[in-house]
Amino acid sequence: MFLALAITAAFTLQQTPPGDGPIATASSVSESADSVRLREALAYSNPLPRGAPTQDYPLVAWCDALVTGHADLGDTLTDRSAEDTELVRLGRLEAQDFRSALVAAEPRQSAAAKAEAQRAAAAAKAQWAPLLANADETSRSQAFGLFFGLPGRCEHAARRIRDNITTPPATPAEVGLQDATPTD
Repeated sequence: MFLALAITAAFTLQQTPPGDGPIATASSVSESADSVRLREALAYSNPLPRGAPTQDYPLVAWCDALVTGHADLGDTLTDRSAEDTELVRLGRLEAQDFRSALVAAEPRQSAAAKAEAQRAAAAAKAQWAPLLANADETSRSQAFGLFFGLPGRCEHAARRIRDNITTPPATPAEVGLQDATPTD
C-alpha cells in the first residue's frame, strides 16, 4: 500500500495544508468486495520478506515499525524534495492506520501474539536504528531513497485484524487467477 501511495503521490503531488488526508485520485465509488478479495488473494500469495511475521497481528506491528522508521529517517533530512516530504506524510498516515488496527485488535489477541508483535516491531525498529544514528546526511538520504515500501499483505492484514476477520484469505485459485484443477 505504501508503495502504491508513494507512486500515486509522485504523479499527483499537490500542495495541501498539513493534516489533510491523501489526495483522491480515483472515483468516489468504493471498491467492490470481489476486488478487495482479489487483491487480498494476490497479497497473501506473495512471499513475505525475510524476518516478516506470517500471522496478521504481528505482521501489522512489523509493518508499522518499518513505515514509521522510514518516515523518521525522512524527518532527519534537512534538504528534502517536495516528493520526499509527501512520502513522509503518507508514511505517517499509513502508520497511523496500522496503529489504529493494532489498537482495535489488541483485546482479541493472545499473550503470545502480543509478544510476537512486540518482537517483530523491535526487530524492524532495530533495522532503522543505525541509519537514524548515522551523522552523514548523504548516507541517510540514500537509505531513505532505497526503501521500496511494504508488502501488499500489510494493508490487508490491518483490515483483517481491525474487522476481526478470522477466515483464511482467498487463494488465487479461489478468485479465478489459477486453474483450481491440477494438470497432468
